[in-house]
Amino acid sequence: MCKACNYTIHGAQHHFGWDNSLPPAERVAPGSTVLFHCLDSSAGQLSARSTVADVAGLDFGRVNPVSGPIFVEGAEPGDALKITIDSFAPSGWGWTANIPGFGLLADQFPTPALTVWTYDAGLAPALFGKTARVPLKPFAGTIGCAPAAPGLHSVVPPRRVGGNLDIRDLAAGTTLYLPVEVAGGLFSVGDTHAAQGDGEVCGTAIESPMDVVLTLDLVKDARLKTPRFTTPGPVTRHLDAAGYEVTTGIGPDLMSGARDAVSAMIDLLCAEHGLAPVEAYMLASTCGDLRISEIVDMPNWVVSFYFPRCVFA
Repeated sequence: MCKACNYTIHGAQHHFGWDNSLPPAERVAPGSTVLFHCLDSSAGQLSARSTVADVAGLDFGRVNPVSGPIFVEGAEPGDALKITIDSFAPSGWGWTANIPGFGLLADQFPTPALTVWTYDAGLAPALFGKTARVPLKPFAGTIGCAPAAPGLHSVVPPRRVGGNLDIRDLAAGTTLYLPVEVAGGLFSVGDTHAAQGDGEVCGTAIESPMDVVLTLDLVKDARLKTPRFTTPGPVTRHLDAAGYEVTTGIGPDLMSGARDAVSAMIDLLCAEHGLAPVEAYMLASTCGDLRISEIVDMPNWVVSFYFPRCVFA
């Protein structure tokens, strides 16, 4: 229970996709603090008892549920919602899957795979296999407002009003600003993760249901074109302690460079730690970071993939 919260959005108050005709779950005044009970990205199709057979049976019409929508009184097109991310209360379990046809290297990994995690909700590192421990940093992968365009829109791609951003640094203490396109903003949040690397390369992170506390405020006439956010301090302290192993992809195409960098890291993790390739792929998705290291020296650009050494320390 959040004693400081003005409203609670229960797990049943969720929707699949963005639609500005959806009735609000709540109408709130600017400055209100709201507790959201968020489902995992499978909407409960996967559980702590699931097996890899359940991955093949996923209903993609029921993925990435978001809790809401919230109508913020006074919000109009051209304004921005100011979302202060107060806290997360993780559930203690989650899952990471290789879903056929999905992910950066989908052509290389056509077979389903699943890791079910149990972790200390106090945020001690989560155990992967027998030797890897992934530091946790909870955040909401999907956080946004309803678009102005009428009808139902997929929750999968990110949009100028937010949505499935999958930005790991939208963690506790961060302040996010989102453009408003419809009256009230119609804000929703979900797709909570216990940990994720920048890029979420296999398509899933540690997908984990949890409670989220947010404060929703309003900036009038902000004329914000795309989301922006402010972090309270350094963003990789949970990963930095032992340094990184880094692989690169070099060439004229950033997507090919990203694929090459991740493929090289999978090869390295398999060779040095005895992982199966799909295990290395899923592990990298939860804690490895894709970075554009250089994009000005044409005709070739450099993409790097950073894997934190602390995972195997």
